[in-house]
Amino acid sequence: QLQLAESGGGSVQAGGSLRLTCAASGHTTSDSCMAWFRQGPGRERGGVAFLNAVGNTSYADSVKGRFTISKDDAKNTLYLQITSLTPEDTAMYYCAVATRYLFDCRRREFDRWGQGTQVTVSS
Repeated sequence: QLQLAESGGGSVQAGGSLRLTCAASGHTTSDSCMAWFRQGPGRERGGVAFLNAVGNTSYADSVKGRFTISKDDAKNTLYLQITSLTPEDTAMYYCAVATRYLFDCRRREFDRWGQGTQVTVSS
């Protein structure tokens, strides 16, 4: 049974950085699309960074150049490095896996989710 556990969130000032971590158990990170989503106050959840099975990445326009998604297959861990944070980045951040897909990740349905980690950015 795949389980995802996020960590690394916190409260930071604008301009700061954080690294979010998602530990995957019961599943190999190399076998599927993986992604980070976020849901801010009063907003719908949306994908911000995607990683396919061979390591290709894609990002939402709002985070390009500031967010970097990566993984360590040996540790079965997904990361999200976030820099130049703004208050608009305040959200609950979730990692997710589309267990049936390896490629074209932005179009896929993600069927496994973590519990989320909160990021709060103050101005």
